[in-house]
Amino acid sequence: MNNISGTSIIHPGVKLGSNITIEDYCVIGVPAKSMVDEVPPTIIGDGAYIRSFTVLYAGNVIGKNFSSGNKANIREFNTIGDNVSIGTLSIVEHHVIIEDEVRIHSQAFIPEFSTLKKGAWIGPQVVLTNARYPLSRNSKNELLGPTLEEYSKVGASSTILPGVVIGAYALVGAGSTVTKDVPKNAVVVGNPARCIREIVEHDY
Repeated sequence: MNNISGTSIIHPGVKLGSNITIEDYCVIGVPAKSMVDEVPPTIIGDGAYIRSFTVLYAGNVIGKNFSSGNKANIREFNTIGDNVSIGTLSIVEHHVIIEDEVRIHSQAFIPEFSTLKKGAWIGPQVVLTNARYPLSRNSKNELLGPTLEEYSKVGASSTILPGVVIGAYALVGAGSTVTKDVPKNAVVVGNPARCIREIVEHDY
């Protein structure tokens, strides 16, 4: 049985699983401006907990046990796995892939065409970017979001530049600016971020 607040708006085409809670003033399945002729379905798996004022656009496919913080904004055509959490005031743009067990903390920004693989962790106020030359004539055609490999971690208030790959199990220290790929198991810090050591067993 689902628990859906009477103040929330559930648009046509939304397919909800079971045991879902949707708090006050959420908007679920809202069509994007480009969806003139046909609105794609929005699918949310069992056990979701969607907190108040979340806006979730049409065309998202979300797995089991999803949760959002208050005022999360999730644009259209994203693929989101099981056990994913997106924190308060975080923004996920469109055409993003978020695999199982990803944790996105509060006030993070995830742009179009980013990929967050299984178990990736993003701290509060992290910004991923996808435009190498913003406002250039070809900017919209050259967007390339970062990729966070399995179980990588990005510390609070860090910035990841377009197309950068953060390797599996790597750790980006808080406040870093990452301008190039980070190897698997590396610990990087600074602006620009540089490798200071490798992850060892006691870091897990």
